[in-house]
Amino acid sequence: MFFEKIKSAEELLQPIFRELEEIEFENQKKVLNSFTKNEIGEHHFKGSTGYGHNDIGREALERVYADVFHAESALVRPHFASGTHALSTGLFGCLSPNDEMLSVVGKPYDTLEEVIGLRGNNQGSLMDWGVTYRQLELNEEKKVDLVKLPDFINEKTKVAWVQRSRGYDWRSSIDMEELRIICKKIREIKKDIIIITDNCYGEFTEKLEPTDVGADLVIGSLIKNPGGGIVTCGGYIAGRADLVERSACRLYAPGIGREGGATLDFLRLAFQGLFIAPHIVMQAVRGAILASKVFEEIGFDVSPKYDQKRTDIIQSIKFKNPKLLESFCKAIQENSPIDSYVSPIPDIVPGYEDNVIMAAGNFIEGSTIELSTDAPLREPYIAYLQGGLTYNHCKIAITASLEKMSKFIK
Repeated sequence: MFFEKIKSAEELLQPIFRELEEIEFENQKKVLNSFTKNEIGEHHFKGSTGYGHNDIGREALERVYADVFHAESALVRPHFASGTHALSTGLFGCLSPNDEMLSVVGKPYDTLEEVIGLRGNNQGSLMDWGVTYRQLELNEEKKVDLVKLPDFINEKTKVAWVQRSRGYDWRSSIDMEELRIICKKIREIKKDIIIITDNCYGEFTEKLEPTDVGADLVIGSLIKNPGGGIVTCGGYIAGRADLVERSACRLYAPGIGREGGATLDFLRLAFQGLFIAPHIVMQAVRGAILASKVFEEIGFDVSPKYDQKRTDIIQSIKFKNPKLLESFCKAIQENSPIDSYVSPIPDIVPGYEDNVIMAAGNFIEGSTIELSTDAPLREPYIAYLQGGLTYNHCKIAITASLEKMSKFIK
């Protein structure tokens, strides 16, 4: 029954899939051009030890990233423990005591709340550091409230924070055209404000990136989109050269900045992961669109809809029932290449406020460009499906999840 439903959905989705191929082609060309422009060779893969001084491979990798993002500079390092760590580094690099951070997209992603100081013990948070924080709530359409924005930016506001992805919220992620409008409005209000964009899950889903449309810094994780599913750790920060250097000084130490940091055996995979990332990302997007189509057809609320513009790899499915949610997550785990025999259960996860259930049988721990799903155990029980190194893996897992959930579906 479900195989025919999947097959029918695929036929309808072919025009959309062809549009994705065009985006993939343009991004692949952009990445390839950055490699050839910077004359990348075998000698750039060697890496460094100790202090990491004079690492020509690291310098070349960062030039490639800067070119891909049309940025002045980039910091691409294995020393970032996660996307949250990279985001935190960028924020601490740009903010000083008595400065203010303004989130223009309302509440940020759960793991950033303790970085800011909104919950937890304030162990070195931004607020503990003397940075003030405010947030502009989204309007009734769940969009950035451009009407109220001028009232929220003042002389203390140093950083305007834009999280592109929906996080654990039922809203549309911010695409590049919308981000262009937001950046332009912020600049009209305060010209010298620093606009930082959390780009996690968004790289290579469109032809443009945040630094193409007005962001000063763009930050993400290498175990998400730009790592192509093969980079084992790390993150990146790209944008204005002075802000990238400040971030590097925060990651390492003032006086060391971008000049230090051994890369060991990181470089070959970092180059290769970036090169294949445009293709891998589109495999994941295709899988997300298929999930959106079939789950909506059987009666679930989904966001985004299958025919809406994609600007990240996340597909939200509202189950409204904890048993359905858990059944879905278990099916994803059972159809993972690694740890398929493990049964996911809700539990405490560092950085999250609620118990979270996660399905992630990945080659790289926490890699959300690989097929995975996670969900906070709170109403209305929304699963956030993301990733997929191959479209066929997504298709197999989605079919299996429908079969596993069939006894709960009327």
